[in-house]
Formats: sequence, structure tokens, C-alpha cells
Amino acid sequence: MRLWTEIGFSSIYFLLKKLEKEGLIEGQLQEAEQGPVRKVYQPTPEGWQALSAGIIEVLSVPHPHYRPLHLGIRNLTLIQPSEALTALRNYCHNLIARQEHLQSLRESRQPLPLRVDAMFDYSLALIKAELAWVTQFIGRLQTQLEVEQ
Repeated sequence: MRLWTEIGFSSIYFLLKKLEKEGLIEGQLQEAEQGPVRKVYQPTPEGWQALSAGIIEVLSVPHPHYRPLHLGIRNLTLIQPSEALTALRNYCHNLIARQEHLQSLRESRQPLPLRVDAMFDYSLALIKAELAWVTQFIGRLQTQLEVEQ
């Protein structure tokens, strides 16, 4: 899940306390085979309802993606054109590296449950589309610079 979420360990405890306070989960202390006693959480009936409603909502309604790339494109005029081209080429290089990493992870964990394979497939499709768009934009930017010179 760390490939698809940005929740840090410190945030998890904050969120667990918040969910418990809202009555969506219950925590119980359990003896561990090794180490200290730990608190284990389970959803309440209300928690299951909220989870189901949340899943249905995210599967039903597209949500906007606010990507840092949007900010960079919006502010292109604040840097030199050569810097923009270099940065965008680096972006492509990093996208390719991410794509290869995800493909390698996917292949190393076969067979995957359908839902996990779908998460890899969706992520790879987005990378492929973004790579095509950035490559095309680099060409447009390069053409504009040549015309201006």
C-alpha cells in the first residue's frame, strides 16, 4: 500500500485515535508473542458502513489530481527555457525509472489478486499516459524556443 498512499507512521496513530473517537473503530489491548502489549483495532458496525460508503464513492466519482507537475508548468516562465527542458527531460527519466520499478515489483509478486494487479495496471497506465504527454510537451516547448530564436 505504500506505493499508493502517502500516510506516514506518525499519521497512522493520529488517524486511529480520530477514528476511535468518532466510533468507527474499537481498540483492544492484546498480548504479543514478543515485545510489549499492543492495541489492535477493529471496525465497528458504523465503521464498516462508513468504509463501504467510502469505497463506493471513490469507485463512483472521479476526483481531481493536484500534481506538483501542474505547479511547475504554471510557473514555467519563471525559469530559463533551457532549465525547463532539462527539468522535463529529467522528469521523463524519473517516470521511466518509476515505470520499470513498478513493472519489476509486479512481475516479482505474481500471481497477484485481481485487485492488486489492477492497482499496478492502473498506475502503469497513468505513467504511460503522463510520459506520452510530457514527451509531446517537450517537443512543443522545443519548437516554440526554436521559433523565438
